[in-house]
Amino acid sequence: MVQGTFKRQVEVGRVVLINYGPDSGKLATIVDIIDHNRALIDGPTTGVVRQAFSYRRMVLTPLVIKDLPRNVGQTALKKALEKAQIVASWEKSAWAKKLEQRKVRASLSDFDRFKVSKLKNQRRFAVGSAIKAAKKQ
Repeated sequence: MVQGTFKRQVEVGRVVLINYGPDSGKLATIVDIIDHNRALIDGPTTGVVRQAFSYRRMVLTPLVIKDLPRNVGQTALKKALEKAQIVASWEKSAWAKKLEQRKVRASLSDFDRFKVSKLKNQRRFAVGSAIKAAKKQ
């Protein structure tokens, strides 16, 4: 068996993250493949309406709903998402945590950013002194 370089294929049931437009940052699922440039997506649990969407405006995630039929209805898709616990597994992923951390950091005030910098300095001092003590031994 030959393994290609691409690990995430465009397929029906693939969960995608929208990275452009009013639904930016929301999850959706590929319901049907239209052509080489667009797919039909739907996100009943995240508020994304069923629409044709360009591959350039979405990012494929490693999450897949297995054995999802083409053009599945919204209620059946919602049941499949809940059964596979897609939203919960997305929230546990490092990717989602990093995006959430970016949102939190972007909403910090000046004083909060000052406190973060002070905590970073304390951590750097503690790590540096631990490394120095380890080198002495």
